[in-house]
Amino acid sequence: MFITPAYAQAAGDAAGGASMLVQFFPLIAIFAIMYFLLIRPQNKRMKEHKDMVSALRRGDQVVTSGGILGKVVKVADDMVTVEIAKDIQVQVVKSTISEVRAKTQPAANDAGKPTEQKAEDDGA
Repeated sequence: MFITPAYAQAAGDAAGGASMLVQFFPLIAIFAIMYFLLIRPQNKRMKEHKDMVSALRRGDQVVTSGGILGKVVKVADDMVTVEIAKDIQVQVVKSTISEVRAKTQPAANDAGKPTEQKAEDDGA
Protein backbone atom coordinates (compact mmCIF):
# COMPACT_ATOMS: atom_id res chain seq x y z
CA MET A 1 0.00 0.00 0.00
CA PHE A 2 2.83 2.46 0.77
CA ILE A 3 5.11 1.21 -1.99
CA THR A 4 2.98 2.36 -4.94
CA PRO A 5 3.17 6.12 -4.19
CA ALA A 6 6.94 5.84 -3.71
CA TYR A 7 7.40 4.27 -7.16
CA ALA A 8 5.18 6.92 -8.76
CA GLN A 9 7.21 9.78 -7.26
CA ALA A 10 10.51 8.24 -8.37
CA ALA A 11 9.24 7.80 -11.93
CA GLY A 12 8.26 11.49 -12.10
CA ASP A 13 11.79 12.65 -11.22
CA ALA A 14 13.32 10.83 -14.20
CA ALA A 15 11.36 12.95 -16.72
CA GLY A 16 11.69 16.21 -14.73
CA GLY A 17 14.13 17.92 -17.12
CA ALA A 18 11.87 17.58 -20.14
CA SER A 19 8.78 18.75 -18.28
CA MET A 20 10.61 21.88 -17.12
CA LEU A 21 11.36 22.79 -20.75
CA VAL A 22 7.71 22.25 -21.66
CA GLN A 23 6.67 24.56 -18.82
CA PHE A 24 8.97 27.37 -20.04
CA PHE A 25 7.99 27.04 -23.71
CA PRO A 26 4.85 29.26 -23.45
CA LEU A 27 6.87 31.97 -21.72
CA ILE A 28 9.53 31.84 -24.44
CA ALA A 29 6.85 31.88 -27.15
CA ILE A 30 5.13 34.93 -25.62
CA PHE A 31 8.44 36.82 -25.49
CA ALA A 32 9.17 35.94 -29.13
CA ILE A 33 5.72 37.14 -30.22
CA MET A 34 6.12 40.39 -28.27
CA TYR A 35 9.53 40.97 -29.87
CA PHE A 36 8.27 40.55 -33.44
CA LEU A 37 4.99 42.43 -32.92
CA LEU A 38 6.07 45.28 -30.61
CA ILE A 39 9.79 45.76 -30.02
CA ARG A 40 11.17 45.24 -33.53
CA PRO A 41 8.70 47.56 -35.34
CA GLN A 42 9.24 50.27 -32.71
CA ASN A 43 13.01 50.11 -33.18
CA LYS A 44 12.50 50.34 -36.95
CA ARG A 45 10.30 53.45 -36.57
CA MET A 46 12.85 55.06 -34.25
CA LYS A 47 15.64 54.46 -36.77
CA GLU A 48 13.55 55.90 -39.64
CA HIS A 49 12.73 59.00 -37.56
CA LYS A 50 16.39 59.49 -36.64
CA ASP A 51 17.39 59.22 -40.31
CA MET A 52 14.65 61.68 -41.32
CA VAL A 53 15.72 64.23 -38.71
CA SER A 54 19.41 63.93 -39.58
CA ALA A 55 18.58 64.53 -43.28
CA LEU A 56 16.81 67.84 -42.60
CA ARG A 57 18.09 70.81 -44.57
CA ARG A 58 17.16 74.39 -45.27
CA GLY A 59 13.97 74.78 -47.31
CA ASP A 60 12.24 71.55 -46.21
CA GLN A 61 8.54 71.82 -45.36
CA VAL A 62 8.04 70.17 -41.94
CA VAL A 63 5.35 69.41 -39.37
CA THR A 64 6.22 69.46 -35.68
CA SER A 65 4.72 67.07 -33.17
CA GLY A 66 2.55 69.98 -31.98
CA GLY A 67 1.05 70.29 -35.46
CA ILE A 68 2.87 73.46 -36.53
CA LEU A 69 3.61 73.62 -40.26
CA GLY A 70 6.64 75.54 -41.43
CA LYS A 71 9.71 75.84 -43.59
CA VAL A 72 13.18 75.08 -42.24
CA VAL A 73 15.33 78.21 -42.26
CA LYS A 74 18.35 77.04 -40.26
CA VAL A 75 19.57 73.67 -39.01
CA ALA A 76 21.84 73.43 -35.95
CA ASP A 77 23.08 70.42 -33.97
CA ASP A 78 19.93 69.78 -31.97
CA MET A 79 17.76 72.78 -32.90
CA VAL A 80 15.94 73.78 -36.08
CA THR A 81 14.68 77.27 -36.89
CA VAL A 82 11.32 77.02 -38.63
CA GLU A 83 9.53 79.87 -40.38
CA ILE A 84 5.81 79.44 -39.66
CA ALA A 85 4.64 82.68 -41.32
CA LYS A 86 6.25 85.60 -43.11
CA ASP A 87 8.98 86.99 -40.81
CA ILE A 88 7.91 84.73 -37.91
CA GLN A 89 10.50 82.13 -36.95
CA VAL A 90 10.51 79.68 -34.06
CA GLN A 91 13.20 77.37 -32.81
CA VAL A 92 12.21 73.76 -32.22
CA VAL A 93 14.12 70.73 -31.04
CA LYS A 94 14.99 68.42 -33.93
CA SER A 95 13.38 65.39 -32.33
CA THR A 96 9.98 67.15 -32.28
CA ILE A 97 9.83 67.17 -36.09
CA SER A 98 7.28 64.49 -36.85
CA GLU A 99 7.05 64.70 -40.64
CA VAL A 100 8.84 66.19 -43.62
CA ARG A 101 6.18 67.20 -46.15
CA ALA A 102 8.36 68.48 -49.00
CA LYS A 103 12.08 67.95 -49.47
CA THR A 104 14.18 70.53 -51.27
CA GLN A 105 16.43 69.55 -54.14
CA PRO A 106 20.20 69.67 -53.65
CA ALA A 107 21.84 72.92 -54.71
CA ALA A 108 22.90 72.99 -58.36
CA ASN A 109 26.58 73.35 -59.19
CA ASP A 110 28.16 75.14 -62.20
CA ALA A 111 27.04 72.51 -64.74
CA GLY A 112 23.40 72.84 -63.63
CA LYS A 113 23.20 69.29 -62.27
CA PRO A 114 22.56 68.63 -58.59
CA THR A 115 25.87 68.04 -56.81
CA GLU A 116 24.93 64.50 -55.72
CA GLN A 117 24.15 63.34 -59.27
CA LYS A 118 27.30 64.90 -60.76
CA ALA A 119 29.44 62.97 -58.27
CA GLU A 120 27.75 59.73 -59.36
CA ASP A 121 28.16 60.56 -63.07
CA ASP A 122 31.87 61.31 -62.71
CA GLY A 123 32.55 58.06 -60.86
CA ALA A 124 30.85 55.85 -63.49
